Amino acid sequence: MSAKEVLGLLLSYGYAFALLIVMEALGKKRAWPQRVTRKLIHIGAGMWVWGILYFFNQRLWGILPFATFIVLNYWFYRRQTFSQMDDEASTPGTVYFAISITVLFFFLWRPQGVIDYAPQAVAGIMAMTWGDAFASLLGQSCGKKGYRVFGHRRTWLGSAVMFFVSFAAIGLTLWLLPGSLLSRYSVAMASATILKQALIAAAAATVAEACAPAGTDNLTVPLFTSACLLLLQA
Repeated sequence: MSAKEVLGLLLSYGYAFALLIVMEALGKKRAWPQRVTRKLIHIGAGMWVWGILYFFNQRLWGILPFATFIVLNYWFYRRQTFSQMDDEASTPGTVYFAISITVLFFFLWRPQGVIDYAPQAVAGIMAMTWGDAFASLLGQSCGKKGYRVFGHRRTWLGSAVMFFVSFAAIGLTLWLLPGSLLSRYSVAMASATILKQALIAAAAATVAEACAPAGTDNLTVPLFTSACLLLLQA
């Protein structure tokens, strides 16, 4: 393990616990609704995948922080350690999100050669990180007209937000990451190809979010979106 990877591990755990502690304090001080602080934590956690790409050159060390938080998040969820993230009505979505990231990075991230599919993994994670967060926040706050899928209510506004924010997040990831210092062995694409893939993957992410039972969208959205991008790349 290199010195940079040791630093990466320390920063990964420090960042994660600082995020939880700061959002717990802010949420209580400002009396924010739990659904808001939970989504802010969700965004902060998802964005750390970029830090993983920067600090780690060995895949197994890189996935260790998120793999650890599969267990820790389950512990926090069961004990409701952080009230601004989990309460009695919460689903184990934070556990599912850590599972999704760990699985995607384990199977797709190849920092040391061959063909690296990290852009496809990160794009799926960004669809969940930003698309789902904004869909939930705006859909629940402003969405009036809704529909039901498998007994779960969604709003048309939330689904529209999910599509457009996911499209932007996926497109930016596919534009910035391939061939960069964070993913040297991935394949760069033409702008037209990026737009086409982002549109199709955003639609897939929106369907995956709409059809998922409560909390399981943290599994279905990143996994389904990344799988869709892999098929398009093939």
